[in-house]
Amino acid sequence: MKLVLENGLEFCGKGFGADRPAVGEIVFNTSMVGYQEILSDPSYAGQIVLMTYPIMGQYGITDEDYESRSAGPAGLVVRENCQTPSNFRYTKTLSEDLDDHHVPGIEGLDTRMITRIIRDNGPMRAAIVPDGTPLEEALEMIRTTPVESNPIAKVSCSKRWFSRIQHHNYDVVLLDCGLKHSIITALNNHGCNVTVVPWNSTADEIMAFRPDGVLLSSGPGDPHDCQDITAVVNALKGRVPIVGIGLGFELLALSCGLGLERLKCGIHGGCPVRKLSTGKIITVEQNCGYAIDESTLAGKGLEVTYRNVADGRIAGFDVPAWKISAVQFYAEGGPGPEESDFFDCFIKAMED
Repeated sequence: MKLVLENGLEFCGKGFGADRPAVGEIVFNTSMVGYQEILSDPSYAGQIVLMTYPIMGQYGITDEDYESRSAGPAGLVVRENCQTPSNFRYTKTLSEDLDDHHVPGIEGLDTRMITRIIRDNGPMRAAIVPDGTPLEEALEMIRTTPVESNPIAKVSCSKRWFSRIQHHNYDVVLLDCGLKHSIITALNNHGCNVTVVPWNSTADEIMAFRPDGVLLSSGPGDPHDCQDITAVVNALKGRVPIVGIGLGFELLALSCGLGLERLKCGIHGGCPVRKLSTGKIITVEQNCGYAIDESTLAGKGLEVTYRNVADGRIAGFDVPAWKISAVQFYAEGGPGPEESDFFDCFIKAMED
C-alpha cells in the first residue's frame, strides 16, 4: 500500500487492516495512547489520521473501550503497527479491529516527515491506495471523491434513545452530532438521566422532554454547514442551560454571533489549557479545525473560561445571560472530568 498526498508526494509502506482504498483529509494526532478511542470517535469521520507516536497497537483493542459504534476515521497511518499486544483485557489486535470496521491502515512510513508537511502546508486531502496504483490515478481519485457535505447525518443516531440511572436528579437532552459514550457516562455519574436525540431534532421536540439542560456533543465536519442546529440553539437560548463540547463549542459560538476561523493544521491530540479563574493548567484531548475569531467578541456578553496554553486561543467560554457554557476540548475524556469542573458547572446551572 502507499499514501498519496494531493500535492503529488507518495509514501510507500505496508498495508494492514482492511484491504481497500480510502480518500479523506489527512490530519496528524499527537496522542501517545488512546488509539481505540480515536478510531471510535465520530468526529474523525472522513479523515485519514496519522499518529505521530512511533508505535500503535501495543495494548490491543478492548470491547469495553469503544467510544461509539459510528463511523470513525477513513484510514490510519502509523510508523509501526504492533501485532503482539500486551494487555490482559485485549480481545483483538489493532489490525483486526480496522479490518472489522472496513478501515485501511498503512505502516512503515516516515510519519515525522509527513507531519511536518501537513504542519507547514495546512489541510490537504490524501489517499491510501495499492502499491501499483499510478500517481495520476491516485490524484484523480482524490480530486473526484466528493467531500461529505453533512457528515453529522452519517454518524448521528436515527431515533431517540435513553440512558437512565436510579434516583436521578436531572434530565438532560443530548443532541447527537457524533457523540462519544464517555459524555453519557460523565452525565450519568453526575446524577443525570440522558435522552439522546438525532442531530436534526427541532427545539419543540427537545423541549417536549422537559429537560433541565441540553448538551451539544462533539462531531465531524464544518460548523458553518450546520445552520439548522444553530437555529435550534437560538430557539432554546435562555429557556434551559445549554452546554457544548468540541463541535458543540463551535456551534454555540456561531449561535452567539461569533466568527470562526480555520486553523492551518488543527489541534488533534493532547493540548494544555489554562482555566483563567484559577490559573490551573490541565492537559486535555482536542480534535478541532476551527478557532474563535477574537475580533468578533465585542458586545456578545461572553466570558472566556479557558485558553490554550500553546497559542492563547479560546478553549472555553460562558455566556451567563443565555445560560450557555462550552469547551472545545474533550471534557468527558481522560484527563477531563476530574481535572476540569465543566460538568459540575453544568449541574450547578441546572440546579439554579
